Amino acid sequence: MVSVTHAVDRDAVDPPIELLAEGLTPEERAAVERALAFAAQAYEGLKLGTGEAVWTHSLGCALIVASLKLDADTRIAALLFAVLESVEDAREKLEASFGEHVASLVDGLHKLNRLRRFTRMAASGGSAPDVRAQTETLRKMLLAMVEDIRVVLLRLASRTQTLRYYTNTDNERRLSVARESLDIYAPLANRLGVWQLKWELEDLSFRFLEPDTYRRIAKMLDERRSERESFIQSSIERLRQDLAAIGIEAEIYGRPKHIYSIYNKMRSKKIDFSQVYDIRALRVLVDEVRDCYTVLGIVHQIWQPIHKEYDDYISRPKGNNYQSLHTAVLAGDGRALEVQVRTHAMHRHAELGVAAHWRYKEGAGAGGGEYDDKIALLRSLLSWRDEVAAGSSQWVEQIKRASFDDTIYVLTPQGRVVDLPRNATPVDFAYRLHTDLGHRCRGAKVDGHLVPLNTGLDNGQTVEITTTKEGGPSRDWLDVRQGYAVTPHARRKIRQYFSALDEEELLTRGRSFVTREMQRDGHTQTNIEALAARLGFKNADALYLAAGRSELGQRSLQMAMREMDAAVAPDAEADKPEIVVGRSRSGDSSGKVLIVGIGNLLTTLSRCCKPAPPDAIKGFVTRGRGVSVHRVDCRDFRHLAEWHPERVIVADWGEQAYDKEQQSAFPVDICVQAVDRQGLLRDISELLLREKLNVTAVNTQSKKSMAYMRFTLEVGGIAQLQRALTLIRDVKGVVEARRG
Repeated sequence: MVSVTHAVDRDAVDPPIELLAEGLTPEERAAVERALAFAAQAYEGLKLGTGEAVWTHSLGCALIVASLKLDADTRIAALLFAVLESVEDAREKLEASFGEHVASLVDGLHKLNRLRRFTRMAASGGSAPDVRAQTETLRKMLLAMVEDIRVVLLRLASRTQTLRYYTNTDNERRLSVARESLDIYAPLANRLGVWQLKWELEDLSFRFLEPDTYRRIAKMLDERRSERESFIQSSIERLRQDLAAIGIEAEIYGRPKHIYSIYNKMRSKKIDFSQVYDIRALRVLVDEVRDCYTVLGIVHQIWQPIHKEYDDYISRPKGNNYQSLHTAVLAGDGRALEVQVRTHAMHRHAELGVAAHWRYKEGAGAGGGEYDDKIALLRSLLSWRDEVAAGSSQWVEQIKRASFDDTIYVLTPQGRVVDLPRNATPVDFAYRLHTDLGHRCRGAKVDGHLVPLNTGLDNGQTVEITTTKEGGPSRDWLDVRQGYAVTPHARRKIRQYFSALDEEELLTRGRSFVTREMQRDGHTQTNIEALAARLGFKNADALYLAAGRSELGQRSLQMAMREMDAAVAPDAEADKPEIVVGRSRSGDSSGKVLIVGIGNLLTTLSRCCKPAPPDAIKGFVTRGRGVSVHRVDCRDFRHLAEWHPERVIVADWGEQAYDKEQQSAFPVDICVQAVDRQGLLRDISELLLREKLNVTAVNTQSKKSMAYMRFTLEVGGIAQLQRALTLIRDVKGVVEARRG
């Protein structure tokens, strides 16, 4: 962030134009000089949130970009990186003075800066697997958000300059910046092959995060970096002369190992500093495989090989097909030197293929797919930059074609990065987070603004979903022409929802049909599972579904119930409640209901109140149907008693009603009121099944997002019923559960 202050003076030293314009044409040099003048005026009295002067930062970035030999447009964009925040109508002025390419680069860098809050959140999240996955996704997002990969290089240069500034400034913010650099930006520099920035980002970040360890390793390196580089150069010259003497043309290069890499090796291999043999290293590239072994022999002739520090990955490639010869030798000064020998083809595979250096160093999984292929293309383009004229349209167009245009990366309000296919909508975003969130999605905000649910999302946007407490998706979301759901994942979840909903409706319709037919035919006590088995269905739900689809007719159902009646007819009298005249004698358990005062009457438990022991009951003498037994608080009974008090008789439960060995079952009704949701009926039914309660009838109805259900159960007594009601009240969404 750029803020105004009057305490910062511009560097009095003239800008090093020779370094900034190295390798450029006279016209490009003139453009860089104009950018310097523009920046000097625009940044007067400004500083960054880090405390660094904007002018100093822009100049440092431009020098870093120039050292990478990038084109004039990129160098100019580095100088003008902050003008969008400090100059009015900056975009128009940039296009007019420096062209569309420069304006686009500056604008792209400005967009990347919006992610700073989220990159720091990811970097401070620890090392849990989900955090590491988020960090990796965020790295991809940084690449995907730009149309031109040079914007990412500018960001890397800017971060390197910030860390350089912190080396001379004691600022507590540098710890979070260092952690972010180590987790996000250094791996990006590594993957893009920008080694000059990678090692500096790592070393400077490590210096701030682990100062004691950094100083200890630096002290153990008893020679300065320049001296090590001098040693490497002299070793290269000696090996080149010996190879030339036997007619082998080789490309030899090397660099000293930096401090963070030494620390990583000591930590990962649990070894001491003296056992790190690749502090100084050479790499030799030849044309033929046979030349690799010849070079190895020459290396062992020049320097003394170290025992057990030789690996032949050519004859025995690694699992990712990495091939190379590795050896460690003792140089003339008695210190270790690592030498790697490989062919140019092996090197191209190691740098750009599945065995690329960053993949086994960072522990990336196998099969990176299209993303890894694009990284390889980008790295190859960067390696060709010396062969293609700086700033040529060919190189620019090649880089733009390598943009990550198949995947977009958007953010949740909490900073989580979500990857989606391009053209994905807020509906796709909601289903990507959670299926239930997708079902209840009713609106969306993108970057704080309300948008239609079929709006296409873009990289870097923050998406917030508005939901309803209950409900489901709209069938319109499946209409391809309306463009609500683009991803296969979202469309599959929506179809599954409606498939389950249709099945629930069929179950309800079939249950109502079967219950109605059972009541009409006087078979309310029929075991529904047994009825389903007789009709050839696996269970009651299968019976209800068949009835809901009209695959089971009224006649078939009635015939099955009558066949069941015929099968149990011989035992019907034994199971029927007995009538006992007078009071029960001690030990008499022959009847479930005791009728006092009248004998030889048929008794039936009334359907209106469905009494069960130990309910207080009374009998009502009917005309032609014996004694109907009611609960004393039954509303119908009270009306009957008012109209015909002479027919009311005393009744009580017999001992048989309480006999557990008889397994007496009494039908009772319960009423449930709940917030309607998918799976509600299933949850209650599974609960009743676990309690081993037989359900003989169910009636459900939905009104204004509320479900009203009535179940007929067979219970052994009120205690069992009360337990069932208590458990039902604990089901999600249940408002009330009571006896009917």
